[in-house]
Parts: sequence; structure tokens; C-alpha cells
Amino acid sequence: HCAREQSREAGRPGREVTENAASWPSSSDTGKLEMELKMLKSQPSCAEPSFPFCREEVDSLRLKVEELERERSRLEQENTTLEMQLERRALQGDYDQSKTKVLHMTLNPTSVAKQRQREERDRLQEECERLRGLLLTLERSSSVPTDLEAVAGLPSSKEVAELRKQVESAELKNQRLKEVFQSKIQEFRKACYTLTGYQVDVTTEGQYRLTSQYAEHKADCLVFKATGPSGSKMQLLETEFSRSVPELIELHLLQQDSIPAFLSSLTLELFSRQTTA
Repeated sequence: HCAREQSREAGRPGREVTENAASWPSSSDTGKLEMELKMLKSQPSCAEPSFPFCREEVDSLRLKVEELERERSRLEQENTTLEMQLERRALQGDYDQSKTKVLHMTLNPTSVAKQRQREERDRLQEECERLRGLLLTLERSSSVPTDLEAVAGLPSSKEVAELRKQVESAELKNQRLKEVFQSKIQEFRKACYTLTGYQVDVTTEGQYRLTSQYAEHKADCLVFKATGPSGSKMQLLETEFSRSVPELIELHLLQQDSIPAFLSSLTLELFSRQTTA
């Protein structure tokens, strides 16, 4: 039994060698493979003759792409130009009649103004033609016609003298009215100064300077500014003199909101200073 096992174990490596040897190609197969390899090497490559054809096709396609790019640039430039023209026409009042409806008024102010302009132009042209004819007549004749004013449509010397007299009379009346107006203004200011004790002067537009007749110095004045329509409201502006009467401002302007009461109290205050001094 032991001898059989040993012979069986000894027979296994031989079988493996036989199986491995059967998996390798035989010498005839190797020869066939070498022959096929030589034939493949001896055949010309198919890529070599096709390579120039592919390159020409690529060059042709590249040229077409460049041409299309140039065409696209040209079309973009034309599109930009057309858009600018459309914007310019829109600013000039142009519109698409298929999308926009325009209503025209029966009495259009623009049409009326244009009609008047045409009539005035026609009238001026007729006047120019008439004056040209008159000028030609004067150039051809050696003497000046006595009725030149009537022919030319100009006023006569008598009419001119009469118009000058009327202008001088109107200017004289205007001058007299100015003098009377100035006199009345001065009279009114003196009356206000006598009755209220304040001289009112207009410094700038909407600002008034008030100077009391009892002021201790000429520079002592109050300045009011009109803040409401037509001088309905007044605002006291700060001056060196206004800073010397803070109690009166606090009482009459801030608390009582009364400018007349403030001015009256200030008048009494200044008057008492002069009488007590």
C-alpha cells in the first residue's frame, strides 16, 4: 500500500509538466506567426497616403471658418449701424405707423404757428418786391418824386413830427409821475417814522432794517426777513443790537409771538434809557 502511494505521488509532477508543455505553441505555430509579422511589416501603411488628403480638408475648413467669421463681423457692424439709425430717427420723432397711432387736433397750435409763419413770410416777400420796384424807379429817374412817402408807404414828415411830440409828452408825464411817486414815498416813510418811531429801509429782497428814533447809536438796528407770501410772516435776524435785548425777544417773540408788542416794548425801553440818563 505504501509503495502504491509513493508511485502515485511520483507520477503527479510528470503530469503537470506534460500539461504545461501542451499549452505552449508548437514550432510550426511560431513559424506561422513570424511569417504573418513579416507580411504586415512589408505592407505599406494606409495612414500615409490619407494624411495629405486630411490636411487639405482641414485647411479648407479653416478657410471657411475664417470667411464665416468675417461675414459675422460685417453683419454685426451693419446691425449696430442700423440700431443707431433707428435710435436717431426715434429721437427725431419718427415712429412705426403699423404700431403707433397719432391723433391730430383740428386746431393744432403747431399748424397754426406754421401757417402764420408762412403768411408773414409771404407778406415780407411782397414788401421786399415792392421796395425793389421803388428802388429801381428811383435809380432810373433823375428826380425824386414829391409823393415818395406815399409811394413807399412811409409816414410823412408831418406825421413824424407829430409822433415825436407825442413821445416827448409821454416821457414828460412819466417823469412827473416818478417825481410824484418819490415824493409820496418819502412822505409815507416820514409818517411811519413819526407814528411808530422806526425808520424802515429795504436792504435786500425781502429784508427790512428797522432803526428806532431812540437808538443810542446809529448802528443799533433790527433786521427782519419776510418768510411768508407777501410779507405775511417775519423772522428776526440776529444782529449785535438784537443780542442786547434777549429778555424782550424771549417774552414777546418766542412766548407771545407778537412783533408789534416786541417793537413797542423796545421803544419804551429805549425811551426810558434816554429819559433816565
